[in-house]
Amino acid sequence: NIFTGIINGIDYSVWNPVIDAYIPANYSHNNLSVKLENKKLLVKRFNLPYKENIPVIGMISRLVDQKGFDLLEEIIEHLLKMDLQLIILGSGASKYHKIFTKISKKYPDNIGIRLKFDEKLAHLIEAGSDMFLMPSKYEPCGLNQMFSLKYGTVPVVRKTGGLADTITEFDPESGEGNGFVFEKYASEQLLDAIKRAVKLYGNPRIWKKIMKNGMKQDFSWKASAKQYYKVYEKILKR
Repeated sequence: NIFTGIINGIDYSVWNPVIDAYIPANYSHNNLSVKLENKKLLVKRFNLPYKENIPVIGMISRLVDQKGFDLLEEIIEHLLKMDLQLIILGSGASKYHKIFTKISKKYPDNIGIRLKFDEKLAHLIEAGSDMFLMPSKYEPCGLNQMFSLKYGTVPVVRKTGGLADTITEFDPESGEGNGFVFEKYASEQLLDAIKRAVKLYGNPRIWKKIMKNGMKQDFSWKASAKQYYKVYEKILKR
């Protein structure tokens, strides 16, 4: 096999809840309760009511089909009738701007949108959300799922490309896994994955386990560099 794939690394001097200067409350896997302070400010920024016991799902993305917004459109009404809140940051296709602006007016307590990119706000979404949604049609690597892991924000992703390489379905029996995954590019599978996540969110002990599983992983450039080193070693031995 002459082909090897190596995922991007994350700059933990920038994306790290312990030292992040863009968030009001710094935290680590040792004091997860502090994360709630970021959640409170996040929902306030999007004019949503703060509800401690319901999950906030964050998305930072271009609003295009490739990022799964066609799937999200199909289930959005059903999703927002569940006990959760959805926050979306990003810009993209005008049809999705119109669709989600209209939806936000219909469900003002359940969805907040900001149709432009904002670096500071992106950090707050990573720190304040409980889950991070990436239902991509394809994703060569992806970065936000790895940011999310570091921030204890549990990814819900489609099994494709770099998302498949970094996120594994949590198994309550073994305690292993760092997120929730669906395989087929279909809205019903996306909805089912979100429902699985919301169900386990209702169990604080298990949810903290999922959060810590992700936060303790290493997706730094140092880890990626080691993979490059191994590839070069193999080449030199040929």
